[in-house]
Amino acid sequence: MANCKEVLFYEPEDPNGYLSNFAACPIRVGDEVWATSEHYYQAMKFTCDELRQRIYSASSPAEAFSLSRDFDAQVRDDWYDIRVDVMRFIVTEKFKQNPCFALFLINTGDSVIKEHSHKDSFWGDGGDGTGENHLGKILMSVRSQLSAQPVCLKPVATQSERDLLAVPLLFSRPRESFKVHH
Repeated sequence: MANCKEVLFYEPEDPNGYLSNFAACPIRVGDEVWATSEHYYQAMKFTCDELRQRIYSASSPAEAFSLSRDFDAQVRDDWYDIRVDVMRFIVTEKFKQNPCFALFLINTGDSVIKEHSHKDSFWGDGGDGTGENHLGKILMSVRSQLSAQPVCLKPVATQSERDLLAVPLLFSRPRESFKVHH
């Protein structure tokens, strides 16, 4: 793997920003549509429905993140036991439900994906490559799952659906080899 190209990401506006949990990407879970995977992940730290709703309604992923920090004392007791499973679930759903993002992820090929964050050595690479990179590992696992099945692009019926599908293009730049076959 040392010879593989690395795909680094952190900020949603960066070239590989679609990989970020802060990327604008609607995700349906049950009857709710979460604005970003960050919103969902932060909300799941809590069992209190009122607090989850506040995070769900946050105007940005940064606000969702900040709210979870404000209520750190109320984080569920089993959070460190389940956090990787929660992240795996929402990241999988993000790419299963958003075909543009799925195609971009598949297009990373066999590259090593790393959240290049000096602020996080658990989810990211610690900024210097020494971090555990759990988010990158989840993304590579999702890529493997998606690569093993056909990706279908469904026709969009409404202007709001077209608008939602346009969002990924603001946050990502696919490689030149990206081709869609209808």
